[in-house]
Amino acid sequence: MRKIKYLFQYIIFLFFYTLANLLPINLVSYCGGFIFRFFGPLTKSHKVAISNYQKIFSHHKNDKIKSVIDKSWENLGKTITELLILSKLLNKKNDKIKVRGIDNLNEILKKNEKVIFFSIHQANWEILVPTINKLGFNVGAIYRHINNPYINKSILNIRKKTLKDELSFFTPKGKKSAREVINTLKKNNSLVLLVDQKDSAGINVNFFNIKVKTQVGFLKIAKKHKIKLIPVQIVRKNNNKFLINFNKPINLFKNKISETTAMQRINKIIEKWIKSNPSQWLWQHNRFN
Repeated sequence: MRKIKYLFQYIIFLFFYTLANLLPINLVSYCGGFIFRFFGPLTKSHKVAISNYQKIFSHHKNDKIKSVIDKSWENLGKTITELLILSKLLNKKNDKIKVRGIDNLNEILKKNEKVIFFSIHQANWEILVPTINKLGFNVGAIYRHINNPYINKSILNIRKKTLKDELSFFTPKGKKSAREVINTLKKNNSLVLLVDQKDSAGINVNFFNIKVKTQVGFLKIAKKHKIKLIPVQIVRKNNNKFLINFNKPINLFKNKISETTAMQRINKIIEKWIKSNPSQWLWQHNRFN
């Protein structure tokens, strides 16, 4: 019965995938945004989003909260539908992505250093890994698999097609990803991580002055192997264009500090990103439970 259900879902997915690739990029984005903005508030996740927002912006009135969360649903819808046309979105001819801060990467590329890029679920996070790969870095990235195996495989193939070669990869979260992360670092390749989600196996770290479960395993690796970290902010601009800003590399472990303290400093960085564009963050994730 489950297999039939998965096959039915997969057929629907294939229909929308085919349709999306026949339509102009902006129309795909706007349709996804419209659908999620309309149906998102009818789901349980809407209450989670509002609760999360109120924890951070407790002084905001209901109208402001509604406006930001509605736009957040719109951004999420755009991001999900844009995944169906990821290759088109990344194509230079379509002029959708502007990169800033390349100067901060030149020295690292010259020395062939391995680094850890970190970002958050903001704007369209799917464009990050292929963009870094196109700039000359071989990278490994972790993703959360989808329960439907047919759709999961298709989305993974969509992501893989945006990479230059097999030296870069996506790996599902779990024991396999831990092994592949270690192996990619041994090959002097870099990592790309989104570090804003809850991890029940993590440790409590302040995020917007709230203690939340946070994964710090990547910081243990950075500390042990003396790897620099590069903060990367993504912003959705007008007409569904994007700015990817590569900040200067940071070495959190120049001084002897704990992983908790290091993560606290990273959280301060990503808090600023969220405050600067709150409607583009994934408020629907149950981050503060």
